[in-house]
This record gives sequence, structure tokens and C-alpha cells, in this order.
Amino acid sequence: MNIPVKVFIGIGSNIGNSLENCEIAVERLKRLEGFFVRKMSSWYRTEPVGFKEQEWFVNGVVMGDSLLDAESLLRELQNIEKEMGRVRKVKWGPRVIDLDILSYGDQLIHLPHLKVPHPELPNRRFVLEPLCEVDPDWRHPLMGLTACKMLEKLPCGEQRVERIDVV
Repeated sequence: MNIPVKVFIGIGSNIGNSLENCEIAVERLKRLEGFFVRKMSSWYRTEPVGFKEQEWFVNGVVMGDSLLDAESLLRELQNIEKEMGRVRKVKWGPRVIDLDILSYGDQLIHLPHLKVPHPELPNRRFVLEPLCEVDPDWRHPLMGLTACKMLEKLPCGEQRVERIDVV
């Protein structure tokens, strides 16, 4: 019998109705066999990183339990992205939906197509803000820092992130 692994998935969109795209992705995650959504952050409107000449993003984080191994989960996330119309053109460019495995238990995975914990996680306010909301005590398995401690270490004034009030 498989033991569920605690997983965090980052969600983002900046094409079309970004908030709706993110909510649709969460609904698809809820229907994914072998994955159980346990907690969802608020949604955040976030300034683009890297490629700045694009619309702001909507981002959030899902905490879940996975019976799928990390590579199978990645394939399922990529299937959801493809079904929702994701086309990969520009690194850090616009996207209908983006689903990233941020962490997979305390595992360290370094494959050409999958790096866990996500290598940019400690540098991304748009990931750390919602991650702190769903699990402020989560610790990076390599750095040993909590999500909130990593957030505190980010330079002020970079990567504007605003919580979205959804009614």
C-alpha cells in the first residue's frame, strides 16, 4: 500500500481570465486519481519575473497528498496544462496555466525534466507568500529554512505581490 506524500504545487496564469484558469486547474487537481487537495492558498496578483513585458499573473499554492510518484505527478500536471491550452514558447513567458511541483515530501530530485524542491522557490515571492499561508512551518529539505524565513530574506520592494479578495 502506498503512503501519501505531502506535496506543494504552484499554480499560475496570465492569459485570458487568469483567476478562472487557476480555479479550473484546482478543480482538475481535485479530480486527479491518486492526488488529494488538502489546502489551497488565497490567490495573489503578481508582477512577472524574468520576462517583464507581459501581463501580471494570478498565483497560488495547493497543498496535497500524492499517491503518485513525482514523475507520474509531473506527467499528470503537464496533461492538465496541455488540456487547458498551455503552449511553451518563451521561458518565463505568458501562459494559460502553469503547474509546478514545488516540493515532494522531503525528497531531493534532480532529473533533466524535474528538479524538486523547485530550484527557484527560495527566490520567488509569488510562491513563498501563498506557501507561508498554507504551511508556514514547511522546511526546505536542503536549506533547512521555513517558507516564512525564506520570504523574510527576500529583498524588499522586488516582485510585487497583492492578495486578491475573492467574494
